[in-house]
Amino acid sequence: MAERPKLVLAMRPDIVDLVLPAPVRARLDALADVHPVVVTDPAGPGAAEALAGARLLLTGWGCPVLDAETLDRAPLLAAAIHAAGSVRAHATPEVWARGIAVSSAADANAAPVVEYTMATVWLASHRALNTAAQYVAGRQPEFDTRQGADGATIGVIGASRIGRGVISRLLGAAAGFRVLLADPYVSAAEAEALGVTLVDLDDLCRRSDIVTVHAPDLPETHHLLNTERLALLRDGAAVINSARGRLIDTEALTRECGTGRIDAYLDVTEPEPLPDGHPLLLMRNVLVTPHIAGCQGTEVRRLGGYAVDEVERWAKGEPLLGAVRVEDLARIA
Repeated sequence: MAERPKLVLAMRPDIVDLVLPAPVRARLDALADVHPVVVTDPAGPGAAEALAGARLLLTGWGCPVLDAETLDRAPLLAAAIHAAGSVRAHATPEVWARGIAVSSAADANAAPVVEYTMATVWLASHRALNTAAQYVAGRQPEFDTRQGADGATIGVIGASRIGRGVISRLLGAAAGFRVLLADPYVSAAEAEALGVTLVDLDDLCRRSDIVTVHAPDLPETHHLLNTERLALLRDGAAVINSARGRLIDTEALTRECGTGRIDAYLDVTEPEPLPDGHPLLLMRNVLVTPHIAGCQGTEVRRLGGYAVDEVERWAKGEPLLGAVRVEDLARIA
């Protein structure tokens, strides 16, 4: 029997049992020789000895930055497998320069975000926040011709992994949603294959009943929805953001929502969290949730399961399904 590769966990110790509950950890232990030291600081106690023999890193939230100094401590490292979504916070180009394979469980993390977004689309299409506010105030909610999902136009910003999942679910819904897409990297032929209408961002804002944001946080996407574009939204429209807070100008959104003209469903904000007493936290037409769209609680085991599957694929010499390329770094969330 081949010797099991030496593997080091590089994540916050408090999440190890969440990411790797007993059945998942048993699978990992059967595949690899897992070092007892969990590394969060490459210079911390026991880290040097753990990293020196590591062939695999199984990373997670709290992983140290894998820069040249850290990688020098792990000369045998062949793969870094991330039991979470984005690797942007810890994987540097130096990882790929040294021929180290990188994988992410972003596919596993995407599913809950897609479902969260779809749940929010249904709430937004029924103007649930507005109706609830009337109900709380003791008024019978008024019939609103702007309410209802059937035939609603949904504008998707960004054909990311999550954006494409949302598109697929929207097109499969019984409501007959019309789906617009704004993404400068998608061709007309690709949009046709996705089943969406490709438009520029201004046109998407003008035509959509609901706008849902799924673009990465890049310099060119900072405040993608700014004062001018938010003003293009029709009365009664809704904005959903489960991507990154910096994509929307918070001050501009606060002004628009403050008039009651549009609704907002925000799982991410800028800043995050919003300060106590921020107007967006107090508005009845705004729902702010604390970055919970991705894997939470019992769902986190999906990330560990995906990562252990990747360890098994690596051990068998098979391609990594969650492989991340160095050129992806500039465009991932």
